[in-house]
Amino acid sequence: MFDHKYFIYIITNYNKTVLYVGVTNNLERRLTEHFLNRGNSNSFTGKYSCFYLLYYESYKYIYDAIDREKEIKGWSRKKKESLIKKENPNWNFLNSKIMVWPPCEKDSSSTLRSFGASTSG
Repeated sequence: MFDHKYFIYIITNYNKTVLYVGVTNNLERRLTEHFLNRGNSNSFTGKYSCFYLLYYESYKYIYDAIDREKEIKGWSRKKKESLIKKENPNWNFLNSKIMVWPPCEKDSSSTLRSFGASTSG
């Protein structure tokens, strides 16, 4: 049987003024995509330069991850902050704990293409 992993995650901008909740099956790839998309005003995370990981959870089944993402997205900012503080009380950026950070833009672009993802706006 396949061992699938799905993640919900909360990212922020450098000043920690914006929170974004997402779901993915590859957290490293998704963080790289957010990083490469910074400055792109056509997307929320690009517009606000949200690519700093504050919190994540893993799930075996995608439906559980999607349900959790929807639940957290419906919360107030205060409740999201409480969730983050339970696991990450100092709001440290966790990117370098789970991957090489920052990603090399040249290597990231070719890696993303191999996953079938687009790196252009």
